[in-house]
Amino acid sequence: MLLLAIDTATDGVAVAVCDGERVLAARRAGDARSHTEVLVPTVAEVLAAAGRERTEVTDVAVGVGPGPYTGLRVGLATARTLALAWGAAVHGVCSLDVLAAQAVAGGLSGEFLVATDARRREVHTARYVADGRGVRRTAGPDVVAPAAVERAGLPVVGRGTQLHPDALGPATGPFDVDGGALALLVLDALAGRGAWELLPPEPLYLRRPDATVPGARKRVTA
Repeated sequence: MLLLAIDTATDGVAVAVCDGERVLAARRAGDARSHTEVLVPTVAEVLAAAGRERTEVTDVAVGVGPGPYTGLRVGLATARTLALAWGAAVHGVCSLDVLAAQAVAGGLSGEFLVATDARRREVHTARYVADGRGVRRTAGPDVVAPAAVERAGLPVVGRGTQLHPDALGPATGPFDVDGGALALLVLDALAGRGAWELLPPEPLYLRRPDATVPGARKRVTA
C-alpha cells in the first residue's frame, strides 16, 4: 500500500505519504487563501521527499471537513481527480476526528471538545472521549456561535480557542490538521482498529455556502 493523505479543511494544506506502516513524508503549506495554488505542488514535493512515484499510490485519503466551502472543494476535487487518474481507492474522514487524534497523541485524555474556525463568528465543534477503548466522537460535528458551545468545564482544542478565548478557554493546540495523523487514522480505520469512521469523499458542509446559483429571472409585465 502507498497512501496519499490530503486535508484542506483548516488553514493551508496538509499532505502526507504513508507506506501502510509509517509516514514517509509530510508537509504543510500555504494559508486559507492559497489552497488552489499550493496543493498539487505540495503533493509532488511530498512524493519526491518520500522517494515514491505517483504510479505507486494505491489509496488517497482526504479530510471532508467540516470547513470553509472553498477549501473543502479544492481538497476533495483534487483527491477524487488524482484517485481516478491513478486508479486508487479514495477514503474520506472527518477533519475534526484527525485533530482529536492529534490531541490524544499529544497526551490529552478523558472527555474534550475540538473547535475550529467556521467563519461568520462561528465554530465547527465536536465532542470526544479518550479512554481504555481508544478515541471516539460522542457528539457533533455542529456549527454554532462560540458562546453556545456546551463546554461543561471540558478542555477545548483547535483554532477556535485562538479566535474565541473568552468563550472557549485558552488557546490550545493542535490548531491545524497534520497530514501524517490523517494517514495513520485512515490506516487504523481500514484495519478495523479503533472507532474511526471512513466517509464518502464528499464535503461535510454544516451550512449552505455563501455563493449560490442565481434563480430564474422574473418575468416583467407591463
